[in-house]
Amino acid sequence: MRPSILAVLAGACLSAACGGARPGAVAARAVAPATATATAPVADASVAHEFHGTLEPFASHAVYFVLTDRFVNGDPGNDQREQGGAHRSFDIPLPPCDGVAGNIGYLGGDFRGLADNLDYIHGMGFGAVWITPVVDNPDEAFTGGTAPGCGSILSDRGKSGYHGYWGVNFHRVDEHLPSPGMDFPALASAMHARDMKLVLDIVGNHGSPAWSMPRDQPMFGRVYDRDGRLLADHQNLPPAQLDPAGNPLHAFYSNVGPVDAAQGSIYDGNLAQLSDFDAANPEVLEYLASAYEQWIDQGADAFRIDTIGWMPGAFWQQFSDRIRRKRPGFFMFGEAFDYEARNIAVHTQKGHGEVSVLDFPMKQAMDEVFGRKGAGYERLAPTLHLRDGPYANPYDLATFYDNHDMPRMDASDEGFIDAHNWLFTARGIPVIYYGSETGFMRGRAEHAGNRNYYGQARIDAAAQSPIFAPLQRIASLRRASPALQRGLQLNLVLEGDRAAFYRVYQRGDVAQTALVLLNKGADATRLVVDGPVQRGTWRDGFDGSPVEISDRIDIEVPAHGVRVLLRDAPLDDAGLLQALTQAMAGAHAGGAQR
Repeated sequence: MRPSILAVLAGACLSAACGGARPGAVAARAVAPATATATAPVADASVAHEFHGTLEPFASHAVYFVLTDRFVNGDPGNDQREQGGAHRSFDIPLPPCDGVAGNIGYLGGDFRGLADNLDYIHGMGFGAVWITPVVDNPDEAFTGGTAPGCGSILSDRGKSGYHGYWGVNFHRVDEHLPSPGMDFPALASAMHARDMKLVLDIVGNHGSPAWSMPRDQPMFGRVYDRDGRLLADHQNLPPAQLDPAGNPLHAFYSNVGPVDAAQGSIYDGNLAQLSDFDAANPEVLEYLASAYEQWIDQGADAFRIDTIGWMPGAFWQQFSDRIRRKRPGFFMFGEAFDYEARNIAVHTQKGHGEVSVLDFPMKQAMDEVFGRKGAGYERLAPTLHLRDGPYANPYDLATFYDNHDMPRMDASDEGFIDAHNWLFTARGIPVIYYGSETGFMRGRAEHAGNRNYYGQARIDAAAQSPIFAPLQRIASLRRASPALQRGLQLNLVLEGDRAAFYRVYQRGDVAQTALVLLNKGADATRLVVDGPVQRGTWRDGFDGSPVEISDRIDIEVPAHGVRVLLRDAPLDDAGLLQALTQAMAGAHAGGAQR
């Protein structure tokens, strides 16, 4: 669908750009709005018209995603360099892929390295840090499965559990991560002291690799309770040879095995050789929920749920209900690796977990718009789902352009700058993968450098990257703006190299509107939009200078640039108010709400 300028004829929004796309929002759970890092604009009295995209407090925080072992080695004393014996687990380089070698061993990143650099992360404009799982993983490299290659996934032979996703004791922290004086609660406290949130990655559908080993290896395919007692053991048996009914040690596991997509749903079986938990066994839910409640008690503020699609919705509903009984309003977002919105949106609905999800459809579009393909902004319009979409609330989605399970975005420096300008102004909660502030390992897949060690030297030099300062600039603006964090989005133009839209937050005594103007072209351009227009004096979001807007929007935007104009008072233009009112009403009329 080709987006166009938003027109208001007889008060109706007719733009194709409004959400693949009409403008709108879905109400969030009825919780108090978060307080912005900067002082929120306050009107003289409560606003007459209420507009918002979400009331979710966590939406105030952009997220920096760290694969903990690959960030910074702050304490070499916990490296466990001799661990594993014949199947060592530290520093296992792979053959180079196009001149760059990946590594499938531990490389030393830990809580201390992260804590030492919280000022760096916070200074970029981030209010939350998502870390990979912290639970205990096996002490050896895995000898089963298939060997990894340059473009392979789910190929684990020779790999250690450096990433944290191979849990064997979900109550115990892995020994590679804490240091004296810097355990998990201390890391959480260090974040909280900076008004930052700790997002913990959790796994619900699987444990460690469990079969295909030439000889059974210690810990692999096993699950231990909080006291270290053995609860489950795959015994190096293929799933079909398990006896859940007859052997208590098998009862934790499903015996379906991997399912070929041509023969059914892959979500009904195992991922690679990972031990597949049986969602129908109530002891599985009890074990996982009690373990993750412990991490909440120790300071976790939100969960990212790994491979959420591999367990049924009823399981996740029971899980989320239990977590929220303990901590009402606890924010969670899941990973369902699927580019079809209707497929991932089910997890946001009642009966299926009622959690947010990572926005894979927008990720796909962002890669095309800001990567080497160079598509226009119109490619993003259908992914917004601002009205009558499948999500409980699209404003709560975690938006991103790459991560550890896919090739990093292959873009020029300017492409990263343009991507960040969109990510931190459009709807959703921005997530940036570690190193993207400098274009680290751009285009690289999992075993070809994607997860390589970042290190203190790169952090110390990050400000020299042309990507860094523009990211810091736009992320810091979002952190100070309730409109960019939680405002209703009303699109004006999404076409070619140009984009323009409003973000409007009016609720209680807080009123702020952001007018966002984007240009991803190589030359400066004038963005001219006829309406709807709020006339009067606005202020530049970056330097505070006054900007007058009269009958039309006519603003110059620099090459690969962004202009954000702010109005810190309730809107009063009749045409704009009518369009926003219809957007809110239409959005609230469609679908379930959170």
